[in-house]
Amino acid sequence: MEIFTPENLIALVTLTSLEIILGIDNIVFIAIVVQKLPKSQQAKARQMGLMLAMVMRILLLLSLSWVMKLTTPLFTVLGVELTGRSLILLGGGLFLLAKSVYEIHDKIEGHGEHGLKEKPVTTMRSALFQIIMLDLIFSLDSVITAIGMANEIAIMVLAVVIAMGVMLAFARHISDFIERHPTMKMLALSFLILIGVMLMVEGLGKHIEKGYIYFAMAFALAVEMLNMRLRKPAAK
Repeated sequence: MEIFTPENLIALVTLTSLEIILGIDNIVFIAIVVQKLPKSQQAKARQMGLMLAMVMRILLLLSLSWVMKLTTPLFTVLGVELTGRSLILLGGGLFLLAKSVYEIHDKIEGHGEHGLKEKPVTTMRSALFQIIMLDLIFSLDSVITAIGMANEIAIMVLAVVIAMGVMLAFARHISDFIERHPTMKMLALSFLILIGVMLMVEGLGKHIEKGYIYFAMAFALAVEMLNMRLRKPAAK
């Protein structure tokens, strides 16, 4: 059977684009987490985090029967049917909310009389654990999207690999940009809160069109970019 038919090629391009868009959340989270590591370990943590995300998505794609079982109702709470996917999304949303609020609190309250306090340093193991936890959530949504858009496992896996290659190429630039601009880090944390709320709402069975979320994020980013441009001293 021919894999690279016109229909499959269209599915590959579309799915790769969606995987890259869905992976932006992942890159922002990784950028926030790796900033707690020593400079010498940050690049390695970013690469390992994205590689783990790719491996996790491929393994989930190869376990389609298990993934589909996650959409089967397990029990009902206050009239809401909860599935395995719902519980994972709820847990991931809570984790993102807690992590983002903690980071914002640390950034705002971490000022002493003599400026910023020394940035706390985490361990590689702790950073990778946090990345793996969120990779599972983002991978699950990504794989369910892939299942709905393509019929061939090979096409799904290829789309994931291409998307991860693109994200690996740009992850360092995004991370460096967030680190250079403190207000951008605050905006990124706000995005993570928004994504956490969206995951929790999705976990409760209420669908939110992701296009609205991404439009709000793009608009806020555009406004902040204009603010950054205005804050720059005029070049003489």
